Amino acid sequence: MQQVPAANLVQLTYLIYGLHLFSAANGVLTSAFVVTAFLSGWPSVLAVVLNYVKRDATRGTYLESHFRWQIRTFWFALLWLVVGAILVITIIGIPLAWILVVVVGLWVLYRMTRGVFRLMDQEAMPLD
Repeated sequence: MQQVPAANLVQLTYLIYGLHLFSAANGVLTSAFVVTAFLSGWPSVLAVVLNYVKRDATRGTYLESHFRWQIRTFWFALLWLVVGAILVITIIGIPLAWILVVVVGLWVLYRMTRGVFRLMDQEAMPLD
């Protein structure tokens, strides 16, 4: 049986999603890509730090899955950005890198938005 999370942890989880989405939105609204804004923006970096600092407090609650979802989204986006950077270095892979960066940006937006909606319904995130 899962524990009921403290109200301040639920609010913190919303704040973390908000920080991630704020960074991603900067990529949509500026000349930056979503994924680069998501990974390099101070709100996302702060959000990941908060994820790691407060992760133990969410153990045994549905929020634990949200924290895992947020952390994995950040690190997998970084991994794919590195792959894109390697493709750019090869020169031939530049078109693939552009496509990859756009797709990963859309994936980040999807994951953060899906997380917020599941949090609003007080549901755990699926194991990924």
